[in-house]
Amino acid sequence: MKKILIVDDEPNIVLPLQFLMEQKNYQVHTAASGEEAIEALEHIRPDLILLDIMLPGMNGFQVCEIVRLNPACKHTKIIFLSARGRDVDVTKGTILGGDAYIIKPFANAEVVAKVKQLLKDTP
Repeated sequence: MKKILIVDDEPNIVLPLQFLMEQKNYQVHTAASGEEAIEALEHIRPDLILLDIMLPGMNGFQVCEIVRLNPACKHTKIIFLSARGRDVDVTKGTILGGDAYIIKPFANAEVVAKVKQLLKDTP
């Protein structure tokens, strides 16, 4: 079973995404801050991270950088989910190693389709 880590500090985003991913038979874990996400990496080894950018403490861009520097996470896919939709933010997310960037508010079907697409090629 593929593991997904949802990193967002807004329960109204986390709970529906968690339910949706569990319905698609993914094992779901959550973190409400960048620090929690980094700590969870050691225990969970997620196949994919749904990552908000604006988090308390460490932001999503910083989390992405740390994930990409960790050799144990080299196959981990990262989808940024953010209200920051400017081209500069999307470009930064891509340069830092994000596999996709979805702007809030988003359609649940869009997130599910992108997760499915990115996880189909993972070992």
